[in-house]
Amino acid sequence: MTNINPLLPQQFSELEGFAAVWSLETEAERWNMRMTSSMATMQAFYDAGFPALQDALAYCDKFPLDDLPDDARNLLRLVHSVIMVAMCVEIWHQPKVVDGGDAVLNRLTEPSF
Repeated sequence: MTNINPLLPQQFSELEGFAAVWSLETEAERWNMRMTSSMATMQAFYDAGFPALQDALAYCDKFPLDDLPDDARNLLRLVHSVIMVAMCVEIWHQPKVVDGGDAVLNRLTEPSF
């Protein structure tokens, strides 16, 4: 079934199912999603998203960062989420930082893009 209003560019349609959940606007939202997601959920997202990172970044690089079309902006946010879960999947095998104490992310402002 085709999504009537896709969030991502057509060539990344295989990631569309993850976009509604993981294409999050702020780093704090991505952090919270990581901390509340199961490892199975993050593993599935990582397995689908990681192989597409280079192509996704190449696609986004075609546009000025401050004037990304909505689908490219959603794709870039998805890339940020893949990066957010990568260490959890590859190294720690859990959402929390291993031997990181009570690491918490509190930003006063969001990075702009």
